[in-house]
Formats: sequence, structure tokens, C-alpha cells
Amino acid sequence: MRSISESLREYARGVAGGLLFSLPLLYTMEVWWAGFTSHPWRLALYVAATFALLLGYNYFLGLRRDSCFSEVVIDSFEEMGLGLLIAFLILWLLGRVSLDQPLSEIAGKTTVEAMTVAIGVSVGTAQLGAEGEDERDKGVGGSRAAAGGHHFGGQLVVALCGAVLFAANIAPTEEVVMIAVEVSAWRLLGLALLSLALGALILYYSEFSGSRRFVRFDARHDVLFGAVITYAVALAASAAILAFFGRFDGQGLAACVAQTIVLGVASTLGASAGRLLLQ
Repeated sequence: MRSISESLREYARGVAGGLLFSLPLLYTMEVWWAGFTSHPWRLALYVAATFALLLGYNYFLGLRRDSCFSEVVIDSFEEMGLGLLIAFLILWLLGRVSLDQPLSEIAGKTTVEAMTVAIGVSVGTAQLGAEGEDERDKGVGGSRAAAGGHHFGGQLVVALCGAVLFAANIAPTEEVVMIAVEVSAWRLLGLALLSLALGALILYYSEFSGSRRFVRFDARHDVLFGAVITYAVALAASAAILAFFGRFDGQGLAACVAQTIVLGVASTLGASAGRLLLQ
């Protein structure tokens, strides 16, 4: 049972993490517009996908390894609620929402912003603890991902979290569409190869903290396999976020693929660095 002071510290870390990872989005006009124009079913799907991601992160990499699944669900609901509260407060202070606006506009803007805030809250709660608390948590078991070594499911979840946190800050902007329309096929291939190279560099050759603990080095093909899987997760996250923000609406397959590859550079950085830094 957590004491009041421990709960307040966790909430403080959550607020810090939420703002740390999502503040650029809270200042982005395209995100405000997406919240105003998105269909309710699209918003509902976005909320459901975010909640599923929170469940996965809290289960594999959350603050308390010994928590049961019901506690993981409660933590995820708390993080979602805190994300909504933070998003509404910041948007209100920025003058982007007000009580004289239609409820649908307030709810839409707040919901779109709050999903990334909620992921940041989850990461901040788990990862921004004091050194003494971290060591104590590790002494009683640490995260499930750490305990499981190279647990594949946990690694996919944390890679997806990192990819979403990075890509969500860029996907709503018009620049992604502009670059995708103007860039040649050869440059797109270069961007794809650059993304793969960055993933391999970060995970296997940069000696980042945690690389030997969370990434396999057993054989040479592990480098290629790890880089490809990480890039695949990054592309999936990029495509999902672009689709949510309506970037694929009315677009042909080639334009959708081009946008995904363009955004994939940022999401690959998030996915690969996230596997080392968010656990």
C-alpha cells in the first residue's frame, strides 16, 4: 500500500513526464485542428489504442513489477485521467479551449492532446524516480522486461512507446506531406536505409546505457534482425499516427508509403532509443 507522500511523488513524476514528452504537441496548431475535426469513432479508436499501449508498458516496464493485472489496469486509467487533466489545463491556459466553446470541440482537442500526455505520464512515473528508489525497486525485482532479459513482447511495447512519443510530435505538421510529395524515390530509399542504420547504430554500436542488458548480441544476425524489427515497429507507429491525423485521407498508396518512410526516420530514433532509455 502506497503512502500519501509516495503517491504524490509518483503523480509529480507523471506530470513532469507528461509535459516533457508532449509539450511541443500542446503548442501545435495542426493538433488543435485535428481535435476539432476528427470523427468521434477515430477519437475513440485513438483512445483505445493508447490505453492498450499503456497497459503493455505498465505490465512489462511499469514501476511495480509485482502488481497484478487489475492494478496495471487501474494505473493505466489513472495515467489516462491525469493526461486528460494536464492537457485540458494547458490548453485552457493557452486559450485554445474555453467554456464557451462547444463541448465537442473541447473534448476533441483535449482528447487528441491527452493521449501523448498519458504515455509521457506513464514513462515519467516509471523512469523519473530518484536513484535510491530505483535501486530499491530493482532490489525487489525491477521491471518484468528487466527480469525477463530480452523479453520480446516487452521490447516491442517499449519500442512502440518510443516511436509514438517521437513521431506524434512531427506527424501533425504539413512538412511531412510536403517532403513526401517532393522527394524522389531514390531519396526515399536513402531515408529507409538511414533509418535502419540509425537503429543498428543506437542499439548495437553506440554503447548506450542499457544496450548490453536489453539487446541481444549473441550472433551477427542479431544486429540485422533487431534493426529490422525496430524499423518495422517504427513504420507501423508512423502509419497509425499519420492515419489518425488524416494524412492518408484521399491519398494514393505511393503517397501514403512516402509519408510513412519520411516520418519513419524520427520514429525509428524513438523506437531504438526508447528500447534503451525507457526501461
